[in-house]
Amino acid sequence: MRVGDAIAVTCTGLVLAEATPDDITVVSLDGDVLEGGLRPTSEVAFHLGAARLGAGATVHTHAPWATAAGLVIDELPVVHYQLLSLGGAVPVVPFHVFGSDELAQAVGAALDGRKAALLANHGAVTVGTNLADAVEASLLLEWACRLYMQAAAVDAPRALTTAQQQAVIDEATRVGYGAKHREDQA
Repeated sequence: MRVGDAIAVTCTGLVLAEATPDDITVVSLDGDVLEGGLRPTSEVAFHLGAARLGAGATVHTHAPWATAAGLVIDELPVVHYQLLSLGGAVPVVPFHVFGSDELAQAVGAALDGRKAALLANHGAVTVGTNLADAVEASLLLEWACRLYMQAAAVDAPRALTTAQQQAVIDEATRVGYGAKHREDQA
């Protein structure tokens, strides 16, 4: 999560179920350790890259459905309109070794204008304005990957056309979809 010109990241080797505040390392936008006694995650470079693109928070997982999808597809198409909230079709970044500059650059390019990317033979990355937003994007991506993979086991999933996607965007804008409204509000 970004706070000003600093990024709070988990340490390398962290077991999330056992995480404590001591497992957080704070780094500068250049990657220099500012606070914390543990080495930052091996993926600190793409967290920093996402922050430089304006992300307030980044979530990286090895969630099973997202990881499985990244093994077999080159892009997660818009098979459900909710994927539009992630920026549309989700690209799969070609395989690069974890922690490498090549992976960080590829993730940065894939996230340009999007909130999610799958990593071939690796996992997934989502971004958001804050940590709750990035986590929500990660949960949505995992759901969409599961939906896609289960449908693909039966037949080729149908993606929404560009016109259908635009119709969803237009209607969502018109009705304020996703925002709470009082019943008496028009």
